Amino acid sequence: MSTNFLNPVNTQTWANGRHLVRCVKVVQETWDVRTFCFNADQPIMFFFKPGQFVTLELEIDGQPIMRSYTISSSPSVPYSFSLTIKRVPGGKVSNWLHDNLKEGDELAVHGPAGLFNAIDFSNEKVLYLSGGVGITPVMSMARWFFDTNGAVDMVFVHSARSPKDVIYHRELEHMASRISNFSLHIICEKHGLGEAWAGYRGYLNQKMLELIAPDFLEREIFCCGPTPYMQAVKRLLEANGFDMQRYHEESFGATPAEDRADAIEHAEQAADAPVLDAADLHQVEFTSTGKSIRVAPGETVHAAAAKLGLHIPKACGMGICGTCKVMKTAGEVSMEHNGGITDEDVAEGYILSCCSVPKGDVSIDY
Repeated sequence: MSTNFLNPVNTQTWANGRHLVRCVKVVQETWDVRTFCFNADQPIMFFFKPGQFVTLELEIDGQPIMRSYTISSSPSVPYSFSLTIKRVPGGKVSNWLHDNLKEGDELAVHGPAGLFNAIDFSNEKVLYLSGGVGITPVMSMARWFFDTNGAVDMVFVHSARSPKDVIYHRELEHMASRISNFSLHIICEKHGLGEAWAGYRGYLNQKMLELIAPDFLEREIFCCGPTPYMQAVKRLLEANGFDMQRYHEESFGATPAEDRADAIEHAEQAADAPVLDAADLHQVEFTSTGKSIRVAPGETVHAAAAKLGLHIPKACGMGICGTCKVMKTAGEVSMEHNGGITDEDVAEGYILSCCSVPKGDVSIDY
């Protein structure tokens, strides 16, 4: 049989790193939530583990800004990926994205990365708990198992302020109508005048959870939402003797404040610091710029760079996004990361500067 009608496609797949992508579609999900869809000018298959995130590289008011967002789409639709972002009152980045990012715009993303995902913690029975825009990583997981006909018993519980705030409402109901292994439960804190609502009302609590998922103690639990929501969920589970090794949550928290060195003169810091013997200090050399500095034990490579006026891009500050990855050419560091770097990168000599503390003199290619 002739195969001349088949056109060979030279398609690349992405890996954790910096990529240029283009916004190709903007979807208004709710009154204050939008989904931004991206692909590459040259076809790239955006494989990732459902639940992972990327970090956007932006310039706002002339200032470089990095911000991490969970991928809300599923790798089962591999030639594009989507980010679902809520407009936050006073939020510099979310408001800028809503007001400025449009179809055709190009930007750089770093990733994918993240330990919170459906692949590394697989189970035949899962419980997804989300609040507000925290629905995005668990929606990616649910879409993955739905699209791939995964034999996974899913209970999906989402809490929203009101019916008009339920993200992906129609799609969730469609999924629940198509497969028997997707049980959907939406909880609304309140409903406004003229808003019909026959579902759960108030806040997720013990009795509600027992009605929704009587076997919740047997399930792998993935939780994402505002900090008070996740704290309440953890207290509920712990009070019931849940095995917290099977509880997983996604929270970047607030992006840590810039290193004090960015805002405070080195001399002022030195005035407040205890006197250290010179032998206790470690030299950090940045070979590309020819700068070096001696730092106290416990200070990170990123803090050392900041004291020298070197701007190493950083987003999460906790070793989960991989944005601050640099090459270490000499010396040893203690790196307490949270999944933002691969074993292969570490073997090659890369470190995450935000969470790497020199154990002696080190050299960095920056």
